[in-house]
Amino acid sequence: MTHGRALASMHVAALMFGLTGIFGKLAQAGPGAIVLGRAVFAVIALGIFAQLFRQPMLRGLTRTRILQLAACGLLLGIHWLTFFHSVKIAGVGIATLGFASFPAFVVLLEWVGWRERPSRRDLLKVGLIVIGLVLVTPHFELGAEATTGLLWAVLSGLCFAAVSVGNRLTSLDLSPVQVACWQNLTILACLLPVSGVALLQMPPLDWLWIALLGLLCTGLAHGLFVASLSVLKARVASLFFALEPVYGILFAWYLFGEQPTPRMVLGGALIIGALVLVKRPPEPA
Repeated sequence: MTHGRALASMHVAALMFGLTGIFGKLAQAGPGAIVLGRAVFAVIALGIFAQLFRQPMLRGLTRTRILQLAACGLLLGIHWLTFFHSVKIAGVGIATLGFASFPAFVVLLEWVGWRERPSRRDLLKVGLIVIGLVLVTPHFELGAEATTGLLWAVLSGLCFAAVSVGNRLTSLDLSPVQVACWQNLTILACLLPVSGVALLQMPPLDWLWIALLGLLCTGLAHGLFVASLSVLKARVASLFFALEPVYGILFAWYLFGEQPTPRMVLGGALIIGALVLVKRPPEPA
């Protein structure tokens, strides 16, 4: 893969991740069925990707490592459930921006778990995200749907931050595709007894949206991200994920008429600014 193709692949991956909330909004099914369907199609897509690029699925697995992957898979499942619940309540824009709070939680979790004292830049990231979240909601009232949806999205961001920190422990000698596949298998195993019937009762159009969600937003996006890392540095590739909320909000505006307010635009700009900062090399504390 050339440098130009790697950059193009990262743009496509960011676009696919930005469509996550859109497909969740289009599907009429509840969050449980959506997440279960996403996991099914993600496992299929990741399995195919592993075969094509000869990614090992069993190498390096021990009993302890499997338990760690399962724990991260549970957190990933909760992250998806709370995110799609937020989409159903408050819309794609607020859900996407609320989820984008996860870098602040990563800073806090690494401070607690690894005693890594945050630098001034880290504290700036947290401050920008907090101010941005306050601005995103028109009126911060617990009874308002926008506020409730934002809180669910922030919980989703917390769970995703926990997954990211957990993967720091579990994926030291495992491939990203291997980690993602086993975590999705955990989600599938946990939700199948609970949401299996709801998944089978979905209308045909929902199968299309969820198939696209699993194949494009999970399998293809993750595969392109992994392939691009063979050329791009991780911090350069990760910069593209600041585009995820931008794509999500623009698509929601075009498809569902979710026009962002000036407060939301300002809050989103602060959150995206924090996402860009979090990808830059850290400063000494």
